[in-house]
Amino acid sequence: MKILLNHLREALILRGYSGKTIKVYVSATMAFIKWCKGDLDANMVKPYLLHLKKQGKAVQTINLHLNALKFFFQEVLGDKSAWNIKTLKKIKKLPVILSRKEIEQIIDSTNSKKHRLSLALCYGAGLRVSELIALKVKDLDFERGTVFIRHGKGAKDRLTLLPKRLEDELYLWIKAKDKNTGDYLFESRRGGCLTTRCIQKVFKKACERAGISKDVGIHALRHSFATHLIENGVNLRHVQFLLGHQSILTTQRYTQVSMDSFNFMESPY
Repeated sequence: MKILLNHLREALILRGYSGKTIKVYVSATMAFIKWCKGDLDANMVKPYLLHLKKQGKAVQTINLHLNALKFFFQEVLGDKSAWNIKTLKKIKKLPVILSRKEIEQIIDSTNSKKHRLSLALCYGAGLRVSELIALKVKDLDFERGTVFIRHGKGAKDRLTLLPKRLEDELYLWIKAKDKNTGDYLFESRRGGCLTTRCIQKVFKKACERAGISKDVGIHALRHSFATHLIENGVNLRHVQFLLGHQSILTTQRYTQVSMDSFNFMESPY
């Protein structure tokens, strides 16, 4: 099994998949191999997915396993036979949006300057948490007012906005940084970048202190960034560019939660 998984890992690296995706694909393939007891037959994939379904696994998780196994069979085992297994239909959930007031309360409820700046920048630049923790000092362009996102989702670079409100604080933060600690904008106590889990915990605790009752994760800051831009009248194509969405359809869902959709309507009751 180890040899096959190593081949899978190497194939994913050569194809330019992110470290996170590689870890998930290898884990999913390992689970399949163990379940089918080494019987690596493509006909076992569908029963395995049904097994995951009966276990109550989420649609996203099952689709992830399907994509991982498709890559494994085709790219590692050389099984190019037609795959007629379609991905499960996803439940189309609308993103939960935080109001501007709620975001202010969350940011003000952090217990350190580093945490406050990190959450404020996450919202103000519309960042994914993985993009936030990977930011380096050189990625901030104060003269142009931009943040350079390197190797974002889909291994794509992009530019987004550097909030003017944070420019002075971030400049002083960088100036006060110990040059021996490294190039990351926000560093852990042990050195190196912060972890995703760390920032998620910071956000969760800040929500609790702020008394936010909505069921949200840190990605809600990015959702709110997009929605508030649309409410401010920013063109949808520009929002798509800032978020790094490949399809405009992904960006369009924010129009469904924008208050602009309700400002001209009133309940007949």
